[in-house]
Amino acid sequence: MARRPKAPQRPPSSRYMDDEPKRSPLGSAINYGTAMLMAAVLILGIGLGIAFSSTANFGTENVASREVIDRSAPNADICVQYGASAITMDMRAFLTLNPFSVYVSRPVMQPGCVLRSSNWSILEKANVVNAQEVNECRRRLNTFGFTGDIQKGGENVRVTCIYQNDSAQNLFLDQSGLTGTPRETGRF
Repeated sequence: MARRPKAPQRPPSSRYMDDEPKRSPLGSAINYGTAMLMAAVLILGIGLGIAFSSTANFGTENVASREVIDRSAPNADICVQYGASAITMDMRAFLTLNPFSVYVSRPVMQPGCVLRSSNWSILEKANVVNAQEVNECRRRLNTFGFTGDIQKGGENVRVTCIYQNDSAQNLFLDQSGLTGTPRETGRF
């Protein structure tokens, strides 16, 4: 087999010496400007999207925070100082045995307040509970919750001896890594 002769070496030229092509300063400025413009448009678009899609308002028709519930509670100053504001749901359940079925009425939701057991004297001073009701509720280790304005009294005030159900835990706390219950949410 015959070998092919080697090709003669080419003389070095400036064209082949530079591996990177030369860029003009104007082209580089356009690329950086375009990138900055695109980033600004992206950030502006995200900001406008959040602003237009946000439906959180702080009116009474949208209960979006604890502050709204606190302001809506009956006797808000008393409720926040001596207990906790709450959302009260009144509903009725019917149970039939033959056939076995459960029927539930549509709940009526209204602002309410749960008092700590050490502050029941407020209800006694307002004449919305009597000593017998206080003793019965204390014997069962419960507390009182109410709806309506206790300072004005009247038919719209509804006081109930309620039981704190500890079996239903706050699953939101478990997801965030917090353990235990905060001190201020302890037993009333």
